[in-house]
Amino acid sequence: MSVTVRSFAKINLGLRIGARRADGFHELLTVYQTIGLHDVVRVSVRRGRGIEIRCSDPRVPKDESNTCYRIVEKALHALKANGHVVVDIEKRLPVEGGLGGASANAVAALSALERVLNKSLDAEERLRIAAEVGSDLPLFLVGGTVLGVGRGEQVYPLQDLPAMVCVVVLPKVGLSTPKAFAEWDRKLTVPEPSDRMVELSRGLSAWLSKGYSGAPRFSARSLTDQPMRGRRENPLLELVRAGIKNDFEGVVFPEYPELSEGKKALERAGAEYASLSGSGSALYGLFASKEAAQRTVAKLRRQGWAAQTTVTLTRRQYWAKFLVSGESF
Repeated sequence: MSVTVRSFAKINLGLRIGARRADGFHELLTVYQTIGLHDVVRVSVRRGRGIEIRCSDPRVPKDESNTCYRIVEKALHALKANGHVVVDIEKRLPVEGGLGGASANAVAALSALERVLNKSLDAEERLRIAAEVGSDLPLFLVGGTVLGVGRGEQVYPLQDLPAMVCVVVLPKVGLSTPKAFAEWDRKLTVPEPSDRMVELSRGLSAWLSKGYSGAPRFSARSLTDQPMRGRRENPLLELVRAGIKNDFEGVVFPEYPELSEGKKALERAGAEYASLSGSGSALYGLFASKEAAQRTVAKLRRQGWAAQTTVTLTRRQYWAKFLVSGESF
């Protein structure tokens, strides 16, 4: 038996880097948003033992370092299950692109494995295993608009932002997240990280309490239980005014000025918000209409950029589209 699922990408609506922790990670504050671009992952279980990773993209590791391998190994142990697990990855997302491809693949493999085995981990165990494998895996267990804190692994589902058309630019260069953090530490200047985290935290709290969630307090429960109040404009614009930006742009753009030019091209084309995603190299812009996004893609392609349109996915859309009916391989 095999199960095939879509492995959706994410973008970061702002990413604030805080102090380096004792465990070597940095405190982070970000709002994740899932989008329609995706890989396809198929999991099958046969007689025998072991884990086999298959992917035609040579940049994807096939050994124990692969996130799918690591999460399947942990899940088999937790589920007290045996078998020879084969994970096929149809790679459509960029490697080291800042769209969470490898992390999304791992969560997709975990969910498909549970379906194949007809066994389920409880929610707490699933989140624990995901966080052990990588900082941004837990967001893919939620989907939609998600607040990420800690090192990014502590996730809180937010009331979904209205769906928006998104233009994603995929530069040919791939960027290493550990190297980006190292460069951030090397170039760190005042103000202190803790002050900057507090500044954005206050902005986010004001945005949430002002009416986006209808909640008077900043808490995981209040963010999800209250209906969205009517607003005169897209709540994303209020989020932009809260001061969101991606701190990685400060270290990535000087080294790769073409990425800065890509962001400016999106802004000139009328993006309501444009940013680097994660540590890069993918860039994205959010547009008010499909027509504006399509015009932007055509223009960027004429300029030599690899660009495509997609949409942001609400939590319900994310899970409704997750399972693939029929084989994709």
